[in-house]
Amino acid sequence: MEPRATCSAAAPLVERQFRVLVGVTGSVAALKLPLLVSRLLDIPGMWKCRSDPVLHIDLRRWADLMLVSPLDANTLGKVASGICDNLLTCVIRAWDRSKPLLFCPAMNTAMWEHPITEQQVGQLKAFGYVEIPCVAKKLVCGDQGLGAMAEVGTIVDKVKEVLSQHGAFQQN
Repeated sequence: MEPRATCSAAAPLVERQFRVLVGVTGSVAALKLPLLVSRLLDIPGMWKCRSDPVLHIDLRRWADLMLVSPLDANTLGKVASGICDNLLTCVIRAWDRSKPLLFCPAMNTAMWEHPITEQQVGQLKAFGYVEIPCVAKKLVCGDQGLGAMAEVGTIVDKVKEVLSQHGAFQQN
């Protein structure tokens, strides 16, 4: 929806700008959103500038590297399918693929061994993302096997390695 007013450098500096975050769910009532936003934009002092920040884009620009740790089965499936329904998945979907994105899968052994998991991890790798593999151990649920997140030291070492490859970090 286009804002009705333009951003003006000549606007009074003392005027308080209000920023309203509107959360929308899948309800049929979402059909009223265009009217609601239109009316909200009529409130004096309401945000009307198209250049105001967009959080998932700002985060993507801000970071030199993204680490998703732990990456659960649910979010793995979302990212592999291109679903972006929360801040994390939106940042990942908007990620600048010239920058490294590392992910650390972590899930129950039965979930890890499901055939779809291998496909989904493969999809993330095809996007150019780097897997820090899960490890085998006794899980919190009591099961024994693969699925535990990599050890913290392993993750930190991999982040240092990738940053040094991108010239962003000098190892001591």
